[in-house]
Amino acid sequence: MGKGFSGFPEDCTAFYRNLRENNNKAWFDKHRADFDSSVMAPARRFVIEMGALLREISPGIHAVPKINKSIFKIHRDTRFSRDKTPFKTNLAIWFWEGDRKRMECPGYYFHLEPDRLRLGVGMYMFTKSMLKVYRDSVVHPRYGAALLRALEEVERGGYFIGGRHYKKTPRGYDPDHPNAALLLFNGLHGGVESGIPGELYSERILDYCFKRYRDMHPLHQWLFEMTERAD
Repeated sequence: MGKGFSGFPEDCTAFYRNLRENNNKAWFDKHRADFDSSVMAPARRFVIEMGALLREISPGIHAVPKINKSIFKIHRDTRFSRDKTPFKTNLAIWFWEGDRKRMECPGYYFHLEPDRLRLGVGMYMFTKSMLKVYRDSVVHPRYGAALLRALEEVERGGYFIGGRHYKKTPRGYDPDHPNAALLLFNGLHGGVESGIPGELYSERILDYCFKRYRDMHPLHQWLFEMTERAD
């Protein structure tokens, strides 16, 4: 892969800032070389080196420096969207753990916009079968208690918890259960969002991300063990 990762260049965030103002195929085609050199090349190196760090806490992590693997494609699916702009104006990277399809596994998420960075762990949306496993785990005496401990640890570190979706307790579950609020989730993830840290532009972004992923690891680990029980 050539030289090691030395951070994302300032041209990376500049590219997405300009794309936000010129979201059309003609502009993108004209600046395709900039995308390849300022976004894709450092993103691939980041995936490799971040993956190596993450394996210290999640040995089975998948870090694949390819489009539609760890790196999300930049082209938007506009078929069912009112927004017909052709390109995403952010860089999204996913490190997943498990043997299912990548988006059916828990993992670590990196989301870079021109002026924002979001880091997260978890599962954005459960499949129908995994939702049942999740709900049964929530009300299980041991697994439910372990989830509460994991969430408390993540929240204590200043991270938010997301995924709440439903308004009523699902049928078949006790609305008075101590963990009933967690039955309203259709996915479960933790995260943190900030402006662009100075570390982004050097290799220090690796340690910056790893610290936050490690802080949120208890939630990832609980979800990974949940998916393993479903096998």
